[in-house]
Amino acid sequence: MKEIICIVCPNGCHLITDGADRIEGYKCERGLDYAKAEMTNPTRVLTSTIRVVGGIHRRCSVKTDRPISKVLLMEAMERVNSLEVAAPVECGHVLIKNIMGTEANLVTTREVAGI
Repeated sequence: MKEIICIVCPNGCHLITDGADRIEGYKCERGLDYAKAEMTNPTRVLTSTIRVVGGIHRRCSVKTDRPISKVLLMEAMERVNSLEVAAPVECGHVLIKNIMGTEANLVTTREVAGI
C-alpha cells in the first residue's frame, strides 16, 4: 500500500493505493485522476531561475507552461541551468519550445528591465 497526498485541490486528500487499480480516500474525481497519474506517469511543472545579463535583477524566474514527466526533470534542469538571457526580459517569453520533447515550453514568469 502506498499513501499519496493529493495536490490538485485544497482538500489535500490522503489517498491510499495498492499500485494497481485500488484507490481509496479521494473526495472528488480529480483526486482519483491524480492518483492514477501518479502511479503511471507522475508529472510536475518545472520551476527555476535563469541568469540575466545587464538587468536590474541578476535572475529571472521561469517555469514550464504545463507539467512534464518527473523522469525528465533533472535532465531538463541541466538545460535550464545553462541558459542566460540579456535584459530586458518580458514576462511570458518562450525560452525553450518543446523542452525535452514534452510539448511543454519553458517561459519567463517576470519582467526584468535593463540597467
